[in-house]
Amino acid sequence: MGDRTSTHPGAAGRAPVADRPGSLRNVVLVGHSGAGKTTLVDALALASGAVNRTGRVEEGGSLSDYDEIEHRQQRSVQLSLVPLEWNGIKINLLDTPGYADFVGELRAGLRAADAALFVVSAADGVDGSTRLVWEECAAVGMPRALVVTHLEASRADFDEMTETCRQVFGGDDPDAVVPLYLPLRGEAGTSPAGRGGRSDGHAPVAGLIGLLTQRVFDYSSGERVERPPGPEHLPLIEEARNRLIEAVIAESEDETLMDRYLGGEAVDVGTLIGDLEKAVARGVFHPVLAAAPAAEGARQGLGTVELLDLITRGFPDPTEREIPPVTTPDGRPRPPLACDPDGPLVAEVVKTSSDPYVGRMSLVRVFSGTLRPDTTVHVCGHGARRSVDPSGNGHRADSPGGPAGRYDGPEGHEEDERVGALSAPFGKQQRHLPKAVAGDLACVTKLSRAETGDTLSDRGDPLLVEPWVMPDPLLPVAIEAHSRSDEDRLSQGLARLAAEDPTLRVEQNPDTHQVVLWCMGEAHREVALERLRTRGGVRVDAVPHRVALRETFAEPATGRGRHVKQSGGHGQYAICEITVEPLPVGSGIEFVDRVVGGAVPRQFIPSVEKGVRAQAARGVTAGHPLVDIRVTLVDGKAHSVDSSDAAFQTAGALALREAAADTRIHLLEPVAEVRVLVADEYVGTVMSDLSGRRGRVVGTEQVPGGSTLVRAEVPETELGRYAVDLRSLSHGTGRFSRSYLRHEPVPQQMAARIREQAETGVA
Repeated sequence: MGDRTSTHPGAAGRAPVADRPGSLRNVVLVGHSGAGKTTLVDALALASGAVNRTGRVEEGGSLSDYDEIEHRQQRSVQLSLVPLEWNGIKINLLDTPGYADFVGELRAGLRAADAALFVVSAADGVDGSTRLVWEECAAVGMPRALVVTHLEASRADFDEMTETCRQVFGGDDPDAVVPLYLPLRGEAGTSPAGRGGRSDGHAPVAGLIGLLTQRVFDYSSGERVERPPGPEHLPLIEEARNRLIEAVIAESEDETLMDRYLGGEAVDVGTLIGDLEKAVARGVFHPVLAAAPAAEGARQGLGTVELLDLITRGFPDPTEREIPPVTTPDGRPRPPLACDPDGPLVAEVVKTSSDPYVGRMSLVRVFSGTLRPDTTVHVCGHGARRSVDPSGNGHRADSPGGPAGRYDGPEGHEEDERVGALSAPFGKQQRHLPKAVAGDLACVTKLSRAETGDTLSDRGDPLLVEPWVMPDPLLPVAIEAHSRSDEDRLSQGLARLAAEDPTLRVEQNPDTHQVVLWCMGEAHREVALERLRTRGGVRVDAVPHRVALRETFAEPATGRGRHVKQSGGHGQYAICEITVEPLPVGSGIEFVDRVVGGAVPRQFIPSVEKGVRAQAARGVTAGHPLVDIRVTLVDGKAHSVDSSDAAFQTAGALALREAAADTRIHLLEPVAEVRVLVADEYVGTVMSDLSGRRGRVVGTEQVPGGSTLVRAEVPETELGRYAVDLRSLSHGTGRFSRSYLRHEPVPQQMAARIREQAETGVA
């Protein structure tokens, strides 16, 4: 696989076109921030002949990170598609951000791809988030390979990095993670680059030696040159070669091959390569390769040809992967579809973006049928399926962690839309595509209503693809329009953001009256606000996020409301007496009429109730809604002329305020059930941190794979930055969800401080 010379038949400047699924490979690049994914994409495009020898679309940019925000932040923040061609195969490379805040872009890339290329830095090692993504890919059987970068770093060691990959990614079968090539150092690739061959001031990696074919591939000239090995090479690779052969044979579908090999029979190299390619495509064998960008003015960087060969010969084409389940829009299941260009059209929007010149752009993965420009398709979306949250703090009551009910975002929708032009992105350029067959990816213009996750299908046979799992955003950011003109455009700008980014949620909190963006982290927040400003023309200010607190009576009380004004003309006269009793959590406000003898005329009793409920909504001490009480109207007085509906409303409110003034009022805060999944080594740190947040750990549970699930009850006021803090505490390995549990009294000292702030007007 790749132990041979490859040439590129195409020419730069045109978009590669696939006329059948078998000539397609969809590959997502995964790795932590700074591992070199974007640099590798540029190197592969350069090696394939897709771009000129600068390796760039324009000066100072790259094929993946072309957005102005990415230039300013010096990192990838969005999913990018780079199509190229190698040996007649169209390769769709999907470059994903490595920073954890942009995991939504990563999941979109995983949805669109059929195989994954994990990029790890020889200088930095493997982080926890990369390991988690590997486990997710393993769970669904996605084929994977590993690429080691940054071999030029002073502390880089290829052998050491390979062993780390075996331990981290090998799981129950570490022998399935082995290198196909060993890097060689020296001007002509003459010395090994493993242990004893580090780059601390020594010659750079200049070539590779294939472990199966035992051929040297020299990149020192800037072009890949194949030659036989020197006498010093073969002894150095014998151990690694034997390990690779045994690993390939162990995964071979020929059950007799291992016995023949152990019996001393020489196995043909072609047989080994064929079995290796099949094992990679089945997702049971994970080769490790090395790569580096080309030198200035060179065309092919180290290992780029080998990688392109692995992708085209080892990774599966779309027909070898199962299509996600589909249903009718009303939920009735449909038989499994095949990746057939002549089948019914089923495509999915995996990314939505806004272009200042052409408007909304939709990146679409075609699962079945053929998508053509200027045709009408049926667009069907899942919508925002969320329930009302009793805490009023933006979290579902029935599902952990998700911003909820009071949500200004896209709803489920069905309608016909006309597809505009089809194109293939290439950096900032868009290159025309005549069609997109089953298995291909394309950008579609003029889909004004289609959003990320929507399904495109035939008008006469509408279908809906099962949605992929997206993480819940758990970092709240309250915002306010900077000016009146910004306020007028804010709603439209937020709707556009929510349609483009499924990991961003917008909440209009009715209790705090704040607009809240729920984000994945601080970097995600910064990008969202910058996009709102640059693309939507809306400036906003971040303000402190407020948690919706409540108030309740700690003990029974009585109150008398007297509203009497008689200063000439039509007066106002209303007197009412009430008793107030605390009720169990969740009871709300109960109003009971126990007036006897007509002391309060029947027509004014609803007025008293209305006044009581209005005052309860405004609060009685710190301006937070009053809950879980029973108010009983027991007596009162009226005037035959001066009593009115408004007067008794005022009297009812005054009575409730007087009752509150003569008793203890509890300030209540929402408490969340928090479920934290973290590696065993960080359990103590996480539990200690939860206790420091006034949390109560209620249980732990061992999870296969060396992790622990910690369950705790934590006040919502202590969870504002927990999404950021947990990532730091667990070195990127921790995940959590939260759901509203109940309201509990705030500690006395904290309640006093909150009331003092309310009196002085401090938020």
